[in-house]
Amino acid sequence: MRTSAGLSAGSAASLLGVDRGKISNIESGARAISPERLRVLARACACTDASLVDALVDMAQPTTRGWWEQYREALPSKLGDIAELEFHAVRMRAAYSMHVPGLLQTPDHALALFRVVIPALSERDIALRLAHRLERQATLNGPSATPYTGIIHEAALRMQFGGASVARAQLLHLIDKSEQPNVRLLVIPFEAGAIPGAGQTVLYAEGPVPGLDTVQIDNSHGPDFLHSDSQLAKYRAHLDWMENVALQPERARDFIRAIARQL
Repeated sequence: MRTSAGLSAGSAASLLGVDRGKISNIESGARAISPERLRVLARACACTDASLVDALVDMAQPTTRGWWEQYREALPSKLGDIAELEFHAVRMRAAYSMHVPGLLQTPDHALALFRVVIPALSERDIALRLAHRLERQATLNGPSATPYTGIIHEAALRMQFGGASVARAQLLHLIDKSEQPNVRLLVIPFEAGAIPGAGQTVLYAEGPVPGLDTVQIDNSHGPDFLHSDSQLAKYRAHLDWMENVALQPERARDFIRAIARQL
């Protein structure tokens, strides 16, 4: 909001009566901002979207520590950011070409992935990452489960991470999860041909208002988070394209069953 308005961090600091370093800490989420100061900043930025300002104020309210905070010192901070993003999303859409979505992975599948990280992880780090991933999956379960659409390419379904038996168990787990009312699982077969962003992992997390939507993509150096209007529009178009060429839920389940029988 500040950068879109062309307001410098120094000017924002003067406006709010804080030093410039606190602005950086507020914007990174390391320091809280009062609702009153947030509304002052919004007015200075000429933000007329009342629903966005109200949503930002809600975010600024004191809350209990999220479960992911216990991992902040032990794991890369961006893994905690992913968990926090998923937890607060009101709806998620994700597309995977080479991997099964983390929220739908079995423990054995996840372990197979963690054991091929470069540089190699210690057994302690592997155990921590596994525990963190399994706790993330709670967002798809229970009475307040988040609506989730997962788009998986056939290539990911045929990757035998951990061997044939682990892969088969993972495929059967996908079928089970796809039958949950909040989970919509689609499959892009090889025959669908070229798709935009092929090979890229994309999570589109919808916030309580469109201005708080966020895209998270995976890279070898770690996750990146995107939030500009042009970036969000680009990835919405990517996901819409993929959904249009993908096998819909019932056919997708049959497709996954057929691959599982081959293992």
